[in-house]
Amino acid sequence: MSDIGLFYVGAVLIINGIMLLGGMTARAAAPLNLFVGAMQVFTPTFMVMNAAGDPGTVLAASGLYLFGFTYLWVGINALADLPATGLGWFSLFVAVAAVGFAERTWAAGGRVFAVIWVLWALLWALFFLLLALGRDDLARFTGAVALGEGIATAAVPAWLSLTGTFVDSGISALVLAVAAALVLIALYLRLGRSPRSAPAHVSATS
Repeated sequence: MSDIGLFYVGAVLIINGIMLLGGMTARAAAPLNLFVGAMQVFTPTFMVMNAAGDPGTVLAASGLYLFGFTYLWVGINALADLPATGLGWFSLFVAVAAVGFAERTWAAGGRVFAVIWVLWALLWALFFLLLALGRDDLARFTGAVALGEGIATAAVPAWLSLTGTFVDSGISALVLAVAAALVLIALYLRLGRSPRSAPAHVSATS
């Protein structure tokens, strides 16, 4: 994922997290989902067209489509008031695929982004539980996780990379993994089984 694309993925996850927490409607979040979704479909298409058959480039592009389709689906669902179930089951596909991308990233020597892919897998698994299985009690927890991951797994690493200060190392990955685990536990204890129902049009998760 390009640094610019990742930066705006951070923005859309933050917006969708705020929406799930009840801070805005899904229709209000729809435009940014459509903008970022379109970008995350155009970018990998351009990459594949210019890859000259390079398998590494094609693999990287395939991962971007997972997010592009998600965000476009979110925006369309919100504006057309479509059921969220289809998006929920697609989120399960994304979650499983993200585990594979984490393994490939680790095998290629990437440490921080291997952890980030695992965190994305967890987030999309939460989307599956919320949207496909109707676990509305997880809406606020999922929103908080989306907001946090928008910052920690997208906006911040993208900014560090854009400014030339990103450091990929085993120590950095370990710090991220431990910090993420502690924050997830704290959020779950506080919000994990909130009795509050999911916000209207919860189909606009991510």
